[in-house]
Amino acid sequence: MSAAVKLGIAACIVASVTAYMAYVGMTASWQYYLTVDECLSDAPALVNQRVRVNGKVVVGSLDISADRRLATFKIGEAAGQLLVRCTGPLPDNLAEDIDVVVEGRLDESGYLRGDKVLTRCASKYESQGSMAATAADPRSAEWRRR
Repeated sequence: MSAAVKLGIAACIVASVTAYMAYVGMTASWQYYLTVDECLSDAPALVNQRVRVNGKVVVGSLDISADRRLATFKIGEAAGQLLVRCTGPLPDNLAEDIDVVVEGRLDESGYLRGDKVLTRCASKYESQGSMAATAADPRSAEWRRR
C-alpha cells in the first residue's frame, strides 16, 4: 500500500470521527423546550430526564429566598400547572406573570427540579416594523437630538 493511500485512509478516519463528535455535541446542546401542557401529558416518560419547559409564572406562586439561590413557583398554561423548584443563581428579572424557560429534571413527585431559569424580555421581541416606523419618523429623530 502506498503512502498516499495510507494518508487518505487516515484522513477519512479523522474526518469521520470529527464529524461524529460534532454531531453528538450539537444534538446534546440543541435541546428544544416543551410547553407545560406537553410536559404534563408526557410526565411518566420524562421522569428523571433532562428537560426544558416553557411557561408563564403563575401569579401568587413565586417564592424567592433572601440570597436568591432558591425559588419555588408554578408555571402554567391553559390545561395545567407545573410545580418548579430552582436552585442556583436566579435572573434579576424573575417575577410573576412573565414567560420563563426552566431547565432541569422532572422527579417522581411531579416537581421540576430546575438548575437554570431563563426569562424572556418582551422588549427584545418588538416587531421590526414598529422599530422601523419609529426610526423613519422624523419626530423621533428630532426628539433624540434635544
